[in-house]
Formats: sequence, C-alpha cells, structure tokens
Amino acid sequence: MAMTRSGDGEPFPVRVARVAMATRFEIVLHGPRPEALRAAAEEALEEIARVEQWLSPYLPASSLARIHRAAHLRPVPVEPPVFAFLATVAGLVHATDGAFDPTVGPLLRAWGFHGGEPFLPNPSAIPDALARVGWRHVRLEPATHSVRLLLPGVEIHPGAVGKGWALDRATEILREAGVESALLHGGTSSVVAIGAPPGQPAWRVALPCKPSGPDAALETSAVVDFKDETLSVSAAWGRSQQGPAHVLDPRTGQPVASGTMAAVVLPSAAASDAWSTALLVDPKTIAPRLARLHPGARLWTA
Repeated sequence: MAMTRSGDGEPFPVRVARVAMATRFEIVLHGPRPEALRAAAEEALEEIARVEQWLSPYLPASSLARIHRAAHLRPVPVEPPVFAFLATVAGLVHATDGAFDPTVGPLLRAWGFHGGEPFLPNPSAIPDALARVGWRHVRLEPATHSVRLLLPGVEIHPGAVGKGWALDRATEILREAGVESALLHGGTSSVVAIGAPPGQPAWRVALPCKPSGPDAALETSAVVDFKDETLSVSAAWGRSQQGPAHVLDPRTGQPVASGTMAAVVLPSAAASDAWSTALLVDPKTIAPRLARLHPGARLWTA
C-alpha cells in the first residue's frame, strides 16, 4: 500500500495520544511502516495506562493505595515492577539528598493542594506534616517485594517521578519494536527523544519561562536539542498564577520561589523528573551535585 508523504517526500509522522495520570501523553513516530509504528505506539500507551493503575494513589485498587491503607500495620507485597519503581525512587531520594522526596503527601494536604484552592496553613500544621514526611519512614523488603511504612499517615505521591518512569517503560517497548525515531511526552513537562526526526540531527524542544501575567501565555526561554535522551521541566507556576507555588521543599515544608523553573536532560526520564524537581527546590546545592554525579547532564534554571 502506498504511504502518504509530506511535500519534502518524507512519510507523515504517526501520532497517537492518550490521557493518563491526569495529563495527556503523546507519541510522534517516524519510519517506513506506519501500521507497525502505530501498533507499537498503542502498546506503549497501554503500558502507561498500566503504570497509572499501579501508581495512582487515587485509585482504591492501586498498589500505592494498598500501601497507604495497610503498610503501617504490616508489610504489603506489591508487583515486581512497582517494587522496582520504589527502589528507583529510593535511589533518587538518596542521590538528591532529600531535595526530591515523594512522601510529601502530608505537606500537600497541609497547604490545600489535594483539592480546592491552596491556602496558608496553620503554623502548627507544617511541623505535624513534616513529622510524617521523609523516605526514612519507608522500608523496602526485596526478598518478598514488600513495602512497610514505619508511621501511620505516611504517603507516597509519585507526581514528581511517575510520568517519567511510565515514559521510560513506554520507551523500552518502542525500542524493542524497532522504533528508531520518536518523541514521547507526558503533559509536555516530561519528554523522551528516540533518535532524531528525518533529516535532522536531533529533536528540538523549547523551554518555557515565566508568564508576564495570570492570563499570559508561556514564553520561550531556551531551545534544547536532544537525541536518545530525556528532558524534564519543573516549574513553580504549573497549576496557578495565584497563591503559593505547588512545589514544596520536602525538608522544610515551604513552597519554592514562585515563578521559577528548572530543566534537566538525562538518559532516564524518571531520573530527569526527580532531578529537575530537586533543582527547582534547591538550585544552589543541587546543580553542583547533579554535575558531580552525572557529568553528562545538562540543566537550566530561571
């Protein structure tokens, strides 16, 4: 069957998309067999949906929901991929010295980020929440693929790393299917580049900078070229132009500076997600730490 081609003779890209994890995931693929590309992309999107079923704390049957309900009473066994995710998270928390830590659930509640408009919490609420925040309260038991929470009320919220981990798994599926040119993103903030577009040396993505007003569009602050890498952008204006920033420092319980942005390029999307969050939280400390631990990393702050 003849393929439809663009004006320059290249086949039009295959595009697929799906809503998961409260965001839009999209995959753009180039290659000579569009039917095979679409099948691989649909399988990759199914994997992203599967990750949501495992990791969403809002789905009662998810692994994280089961952990939150019972792991403070007894070890809760989880699926091997979920245990692998949590082990990855543990390593990233350690690497970032706690500037990234997904146990921030109690702090999100204290600041009103679990629904409705954020608000200034009662002064006593922050210390109370901080007492239940920290990966030190999480125990992973490799022999049984089980998780134990050492205090009631400890919560693991994967928002800062779950999209990246899902994209990593989707990327593995595409590579195994022989895909050589694709761009994947989750909400445009977590992006994976496989190869490069036809006739180009790399994929090109624009980074946003702070809007000039509540109704203003994001402006471009830099352009990133990347190939067989991942890009993550964390910003303190992601949800609202009003009130406190929705990104919290898990060590102090305070919001990061409003209007700031951090971006990181690394081989793994989960890693770039975690490091961009840590860089947003503490750029002065994290930038040299990232450069030391990942000499090939690229980073931007604004």
